[in-house]
Amino acid sequence: MSKRARRRPTWQVQDAKARFSEMLEKALSDGPQIVTKRGKQAAVLVSAELWDDLEARARPSLKDLLLSDEARTDDLVPPRRKIRLRPQVAFD
Repeated sequence: MSKRARRRPTWQVQDAKARFSEMLEKALSDGPQIVTKRGKQAAVLVSAELWDDLEARARPSLKDLLLSDEARTDDLVPPRRKIRLRPQVAFD
C-alpha cells in the first residue's frame, strides 16, 4: 500500500482531549496521530524519537552547508542602519 493510499488515524479535538493517554500510546506504537478541528487537520502527535529524526533531517549539517552550491553569504552581513546626521551648527 502506498503512503498516499494509507489512511492515517485521526482524532477529533474532544476525543483527543478525553483520550489523550490512548492517543499517546498509539503515537508511540503506530506512528503519527492527526488531530482534527471542525473537520480540518489541525495538529499531529508524534513520538519524541520521530520528532528528533525529522528535526535532524530538516537541519543541514555544516558539511552539507559548506558543500552546497547555494549562496550562503546572504544572511551573514546584517543590513546597514540608516545614519542619522547631527544638525549642522552655524558658527558666527
